Amino acid sequence: MDILSIIGIVLAVSAVMVGNILGGGNTSQLFQLTAFLIVTGGTMGAVMIQTSLPVFVRAMSMARWVFLTPSFDLDATVDKLVTWSQMSRREGLLALENASDEENELFTRKALQLLVDGNEPETIRQVMETEIGIMEHSELQAARVFESMGGYSPTIGIIGAVLGLIHVMNHLEDPSQLGQGIATAFVATIYGVGLANLILLPMAGKLKALVHKKVIQYEILLEGIVSIADGENPRNLESKLQSYLR
Repeated sequence: MDILSIIGIVLAVSAVMVGNILGGGNTSQLFQLTAFLIVTGGTMGAVMIQTSLPVFVRAMSMARWVFLTPSFDLDATVDKLVTWSQMSRREGLLALENASDEENELFTRKALQLLVDGNEPETIRQVMETEIGIMEHSELQAARVFESMGGYSPTIGIIGAVLGLIHVMNHLEDPSQLGQGIATAFVATIYGVGLANLILLPMAGKLKALVHKKVIQYEILLEGIVSIADGENPRNLESKLQSYLR
């Protein structure tokens, strides 16, 4: 659980609510179902038009990373590679076949299998660099879905405000209701701008950072596997991989 994300959302929303109260505003005025439906429905609809189904599904799946951050333990990855290097020098590459079977992560299992099968280091590098590139492109596309939502949301909020003002204009015969009606209309703008800048754009930024960290982990794995294929000394391998951690 990423406690910082939870604290961030609570702090951001609380700051807006408390600021509104201190400014003399009424908190109940900020809760408008119509405005909420216009902004959320319009934003989701716009991004669905822009995005392909696989990318959209992947984005919704990755959203949980903001709160349930996947584990990218780079130190443990380096230690594992050094252990594999030592094992291959003592017992040969075939000794790593069991390690391949025990790996749950598809990328690691594929790289190990290429190594055990006796492929040349350059072949392993080419195949796995392609895997990294495809993964990075796919997951960055998914992260950009939330970036797009953050771009559409304020504009949809303005549409909601204009719709509210049109409704107010249709009741000009009752001037006593104009102030309340205009205030209600602008709640949609608050929803649009707030949703973009307090939720969606920060989510996109965090997901991109996590994808970058995942790429680094894969690059460490790739460099380690290629070094093992080259027969590099385990100590030299560890020293080389430590540079990624710095």
